Amino acid sequence: MGERRSGTRERIQAVAVELFAEHGYDKTSLREIAERLDVTKAALYYHFNTKEAIVVSLFEDLIAGLDAIIGWAEEQPRTLETRQEILRRYARLARERPKGMMRFIQESKTTMQELAPGEDLQCRFRTLTGMLHGPDASLTDHLRTSLALITTSAAVFMLKDTDSTDEERYDAGLELALELVAGAPVESSTR
Repeated sequence: MGERRSGTRERIQAVAVELFAEHGYDKTSLREIAERLDVTKAALYYHFNTKEAIVVSLFEDLIAGLDAIIGWAEEQPRTLETRQEILRRYARLARERPKGMMRFIQESKTTMQELAPGEDLQCRFRTLTGMLHGPDASLTDHLRTSLALITTSAAVFMLKDTDSTDEERYDAGLELALELVAGAPVESSTR
């Protein structure tokens, strides 16, 4: 039964993100989410009583994934290979999110700032970016590594009008991100 509940929770999250991406967070109601799911509002309330709760759950799941990447990276030497593996792990995490979530995050800065996990999420992204460039990086390298992280997850919706699959767009984003990070100097210390 726990697996069924988890599947229902993930289905609700995926449909909500889809509607947020289509209509915007503010213009999407719980009623619309329930209708798209073909369930009653009461059934939806069993899992989430507000759309804010849905977004918070999405952020919490993403933050847990980012924390796992950060925890792994903290134990690794500061090499190009480590930085590239950070991007590969982040790309896998982005692919596992409900379709449209990364677009929602990119386009909903105000919503993210209003909800408590939004600041936590931004903090994790800053931490990951710092792990990609190191403390003595130039402003250009800060930008290069920030763009690498953004490119990894944003390619899927930035290239949506091309004749390609989501997987091909994610692969293209990761390929470019790896090239961007390869252009940033590697920190000289071993940790």
